[in-house]
Amino acid sequence: MFLGKVIGKIWSTIKNPGLETQRLLLVQPISASGDKTGKVLICTDSTGAGAGETVYWVRGREASFPFSGREVPSDATIVGIVDEVNIGKRKTGGS
Repeated sequence: MFLGKVIGKIWSTIKNPGLETQRLLLVQPISASGDKTGKVLICTDSTGAGAGETVYWVRGREASFPFSGREVPSDATIVGIVDEVNIGKRKTGGS
């Protein structure tokens, strides 16, 4: 799974029949600290994510798993909305 930030959406009046009811969102891959890490990509959305939200997404065969029973021709899918990222140092020792 990878982290990303939703930066927009795609509208298409003509598309593959397997994508007919799917939302297509633009996602900027990011690191845990929020830095951009790659090129913007188009993801199908299985969560209802919106612009500005941090999400995690999968690619490859796993991209079709959230749509069980449907043949969705997707190479990247948003599978979760991130509430918080904690990359702070762990405390050691007592309380």
